[in-house]
Amino acid sequence: MSVRPPSAASVDFGEHVLRVAAAGGLVVQPRMGVSDPARMRAGLLATRGAAAHTVGTVTLDSYTRVGATESVAMALRKGESLNGYPILGHDRTTTSAMLNGVLGLDFPVQVRHGSAAPLDIFAAMAAVGLAATEGGPVSYCLPYGRVPLAEAVANWARCCQFLAAIGQTGLRPHLETFGGCMLGQLCPPSQLVAMSVLEALFFQQHGVRSVSVSYAQQTDMDQDSEAVLALRRLCRDLLPYPGWHVVVYTYMGVYPTTEDGAFRLLGLAVELARRTGAERLIVKTAVESARIPSFAENVEALEYAALIAERAPGPVDAVESLDSQTYQEARALVHAVLDLDDDIGRALLAAFRIGFLDIPYCLHPDNAGRTQAVIDDRGWLRWAETGALPIGHLVERGGRRSMSSSGLLSNLNHVRDRFDTAGWDPAALHRDRTPELPC
Repeated sequence: MSVRPPSAASVDFGEHVLRVAAAGGLVVQPRMGVSDPARMRAGLLATRGAAAHTVGTVTLDSYTRVGATESVAMALRKGESLNGYPILGHDRTTTSAMLNGVLGLDFPVQVRHGSAAPLDIFAAMAAVGLAATEGGPVSYCLPYGRVPLAEAVANWARCCQFLAAIGQTGLRPHLETFGGCMLGQLCPPSQLVAMSVLEALFFQQHGVRSVSVSYAQQTDMDQDSEAVLALRRLCRDLLPYPGWHVVVYTYMGVYPTTEDGAFRLLGLAVELARRTGAERLIVKTAVESARIPSFAENVEALEYAALIAERAPGPVDAVESLDSQTYQEARALVHAVLDLDDDIGRALLAAFRIGFLDIPYCLHPDNAGRTQAVIDDRGWLRWAETGALPIGHLVERGGRRSMSSSGLLSNLNHVRDRFDTAGWDPAALHRDRTPELPC
């Protein structure tokens, strides 16, 4: 499989994010993908032109994610729109033209895909000068995929080795873990942190040195702060290569339906990123609960996040959070998995087999399904059932309670309901006014 070194070979996604962060900025990024190359180019240009520190996103369509290339080809022949960019359906010349004059040193572009077997996707990326992407052997298999975990781990090992090899051609590969976003919601922060660290270690063990680690905003700012600080500490302690950064995702569960609620939640995600020193933020828009946002709505969210970032306080003193409950649980999970095997891929498989890793409410056949999580009276996301997780000695048994079906529904809607009904000044939402930090 040959790779032609492109003209934009010196574009370095990870280095760019760290450079912006070193100057005090926060990189903000949309999730954006359309099937038409001209419209995809327009979306990238709109992102680049936003009044913010931005990077571009090319999100692939769902057919490409599962390898249904014949369905992609049929849709393109019929002129049908897809829910993302079909990088395997368009030829290299078309995608190169779409990126020409857009991709650059000050505007790197990341490909987001959702595939458990992305080798062909990675090859198509590299052929047009793109080397930044995301995913992981676990997080792009569980919870909603059907591919066996062992197959996904093997696929991702080959993909990491491919990315490491294209680094010899002049491209600068970068991989972001999706492990910190498992299930989107109702996965306790300690497991999100552990999965993100473990996938980053997997990437680096297979040759990809430039990585970023993800964490998805959950139900409480203080608990989320504990989690991101725990993530940073574990990465400092365990990742063999420096140059990594943290990316925070704006809440990925059931989203507020009101404009006020949506912007307030985004504002808190920005504050979380600034408070914990995260270098990059994935934004959401005011219309997430209803439909796919327009380019203009994405730009509005990017610029709002940038304005809030300018006013948000900087990183907090992390000393008091060094040995937090979240850190202790995440550290125990990570080290228990690493002790299973020197090969991290084999260790991950063994961990799921014996229940050292077990994702709540995940129905994948390779997941034990013995854990549950619940939102407590404080609004924190806690373990209700720990199954065989190696953290039983750290979790307070008195605080556990089993989850009923009605309780699960209530917990799933917790964030939406709280932000849709909370009272606050909507004038703070408008881009043409000085924003007030949400409290």
